[in-house]
Amino acid sequence: MRPALARIYRLAGRAHIVGITGVPGSGKSTLVGKLAQKLRARSMRVGIVAIDPSSPYSGGAILGDRVRMSELATDSGIYIRSMATRGATGGIARAALDAVDILDVAGFETVIIETVGVGQDEVEIARASHTTVVISAPGLGDQIQAIKAGILEIADIHVVSKCDRSDANRTLTDLKQMLTLGTAGTAAKEWITPVIATSSVSGQGIDELLDAVGRHRHVALATELGAQRALAIAEFRLQKTAENLLLGRYAKIVVENSKPLALRLMRREGDPYTLADELLNSSLQTEHEHDARSKIA
Repeated sequence: MRPALARIYRLAGRAHIVGITGVPGSGKSTLVGKLAQKLRARSMRVGIVAIDPSSPYSGGAILGDRVRMSELATDSGIYIRSMATRGATGGIARAALDAVDILDVAGFETVIIETVGVGQDEVEIARASHTTVVISAPGLGDQIQAIKAGILEIADIHVVSKCDRSDANRTLTDLKQMLTLGTAGTAAKEWITPVIATSSVSGQGIDELLDAVGRHRHVALATELGAQRALAIAEFRLQKTAENLLLGRYAKIVVENSKPLALRLMRREGDPYTLADELLNSSLQTEHEHDARSKIA
């Protein structure tokens, strides 16, 4: 598997990766469906990687995002891949970026990643996509969810969905004010984050959003700002891959060695930090011995 993924990665790099994120209930899946239809009308092939949360007990997921995009299923120019988080944090699944590479190599010009739905710190999508779209919606509790830590800053494009609601103007105004405060006194940038009001029911703002995504595509793929973003994406990919390899490599060993130490911790015969160090050291020693035996064999 890994040699195939390595070859695919080297061949990828042509697609525009668009991350769609926002709080649950903001209409992400519906908006992704509308965007995909508009892109297809412009003769572009669209890949969609839709992330759904997993059960903490069974590990399963409903994969409801694909169900909500069922009207796209008959279009051969759209491919939808649902994925479960399976314990991964940050809003995207561990294998999501590998799936993006495969769709890229398969000839999809635009690949959309729809996250599981951000909380206050699930912002990894901004380090995995060329263009990040953050969706807010009126009437979901807070005056505006996007001002929560990290969410305001990650957006290349802000969208206020369900703009046909009577309280949408308040959300739009609050968001624009927060963005104005955040950019006050800074130098002119290659990209000024727009705030776009959309309605998936009436279609309002969808074309405007698509045009903004197209303009940011140029910034992401053909400017110095985009080159800096590409380097940040590469650093993130490298770190996450190393992290996943470490987790997979040591998970079995840690499980085998943890129970005696957990019993000692339960009995207050040691503290979590000392025993965790002991667990790691024993796991590293076991792995070293395994590697040594493999080389001898």
